[in-house]
Amino acid sequence: MILNKLVPALLAFACLVGSAHAEPDLSAPQALAATQAGKLKLIDIRTPEEWRETGIAPGADRVDFYLGPEVLTRAILQAAKGDKNAPIALICRTGNRTTHAQKYLQGLGFTQVYNVKEGMKGSAAGPGWLKRGLPVQPCPAC
Repeated sequence: MILNKLVPALLAFACLVGSAHAEPDLSAPQALAATQAGKLKLIDIRTPEEWRETGIAPGADRVDFYLGPEVLTRAILQAAKGDKNAPIALICRTGNRTTHAQKYLQGLGFTQVYNVKEGMKGSAAGPGWLKRGLPVQPCPAC
C-alpha cells in the first residue's frame, strides 16, 4: 500500500523541486526545544501507519506526504495560520521526504522551513527522535 503511494508522490515532488539539497536543518533535540518554546510548529509528514507504529512528537501536526503536493501545501498553510513566513519544521522517518517537501515549500515562498533531517528513526544526519529517547505521544486513531 505504501509503495503504491510512494512512487507517484516522489515522482511528482522530484519534478517540482529538482535534486538540490535544501537548508536549514535542525537536529531532533533542537526541533523539540524550539517546539516546546513556541518558536516553531513541528509537522510530521509520515503516513498514518508510521504514526501508529511509533507515535508522534508532542504537539506535532500531521499530514501524509503521499497525499500529494496540494494536500501538503494546504496543511502547511493551515498549520502556519496562512503565514508563509512562520517558522515550521518538517519531520519524517529518515529525512528523505522532508528534504523534498522543504525544497518544494521554499519554492512556493515559505521562508522558514526547517528539516529535521535525522527523522524519527535516524539517518546519516543523526540517531533520530526515537533513539534519542525524545518524547512521543501514541496516535492509535491516526
